[in-house]
Amino acid sequence: MREELPILYRDDVLIAVHKPSGLLVHRSFLDRHETRFAVQIVRDQIGCHVHPVHRLDRGTSGILLFALDRNICRNVAVQFESQAVDKAYLAVVRGYPDESGTIDHPLSRQFDDYEYRHADASNAAQPAITRYKRLATVELPYAVDRYPTSRYALLQLFPETGRRHQIRRHLKHIAHPIIGDATYGKGRHNRFFQERFSCGRMLLACTELTLKHPVSGSTLVIKAHLAQDFGDILEKLGWEPPV
Repeated sequence: MREELPILYRDDVLIAVHKPSGLLVHRSFLDRHETRFAVQIVRDQIGCHVHPVHRLDRGTSGILLFALDRNICRNVAVQFESQAVDKAYLAVVRGYPDESGTIDHPLSRQFDDYEYRHADASNAAQPAITRYKRLATVELPYAVDRYPTSRYALLQLFPETGRRHQIRRHLKHIAHPIIGDATYGKGRHNRFFQERFSCGRMLLACTELTLKHPVSGSTLVIKAHLAQDFGDILEKLGWEPPV
């Protein structure tokens, strides 16, 4: 049976799907053993070539937007690069961040494994800004780290820039890493969620994109509910999944 991804939006030039955690967007040299990619699945699903206009990390679920031709792809990609697209994410993090805040912390450039790198390409720190709002908290009676209890929070995040792994790196910077993040997270808390809640994914999801339609010029808002596995974790923590 052919694999398909839930379609969140489609017209003559764009299609947005809900990418599950663990699925690569496209082929990667470092993951060359993989045989499943969102680009390939959506292409086979709708019967035409598709071009990703932005990226989601493998562990991140949520809205993945494609263009149906290269010119449209370039148009929308420029909107992402020029910070003209509003993005909203949800994440479960360790600890209790402030009720709201702005993380203004420059990040060095990280290159994709498939990306050609010029000899003079700089990895100097670039401006990076992420706003966040705390939606819920919980304190669990388990000593995961050096404290007798463990605290976690649900955050809504609004990255104003688009640096690679920006949200993950910014949350690590303020000592509130995302649960399930094997690269920037805390292994003890990741293992606790795996053992206690059967959580085998990174708890980060793209839930809303707002951009200018490349043809009509009107405002396009695309929203996505949380994936079932993410929503199940929130319920186990006693939180209502945000609508």
